[in-house]
Amino acid sequence: MRVLGVDPGMADTGWALLEGERGGAPSLRASGLIRTPASAALTSRLRTIHQDLLEVLRIGRPEVVAIEEMFFVKAASSVRATLQARGVILLAAELYGAPVREYNPRQVKSALTGSGSAEKAQMQRMVSSALRLDAVLRPDDVADAAAIALCHLRSARMQGMRVLDRIGGGRK
Repeated sequence: MRVLGVDPGMADTGWALLEGERGGAPSLRASGLIRTPASAALTSRLRTIHQDLLEVLRIGRPEVVAIEEMFFVKAASSVRATLQARGVILLAAELYGAPVREYNPRQVKSALTGSGSAEKAQMQRMVSSALRLDAVLRPDDVADAAAIALCHLRSARMQGMRVLDRIGGGRK
């Protein structure tokens, strides 16, 4: 399964394309950061995010897009900007034809570390370990996108096991 993880933001949108095979370790195929300058007009920034993400989708050909659900304890202006960026990201996924799965930060942390309150440094170490990387992914937005994609791969694997159990194909 090929998953595009996306950490939405107006200034910085991180993305990571992961591939995971049944029973095998997931691998990082590509990652990057879509940056928009604060000095640019809102519509220009949104267009950049949308167009760049469509290009990532076209080249990377993911089967699913995993994105962070919005959870804020930040300023209203930050919430508004991130929600607008998230909207064009969702539109890009829809235009590409990829289903979208959403995960909140606690779900992502729990899937990777077993604790929904894990610290960022612990999350980064777990992402590096799971993807067998020599170093922590940088910047943080890219590492967060990889964590979201890993969360989806692990959740999909667990969902597949539940389906096998229901149809009698699971281990006894």
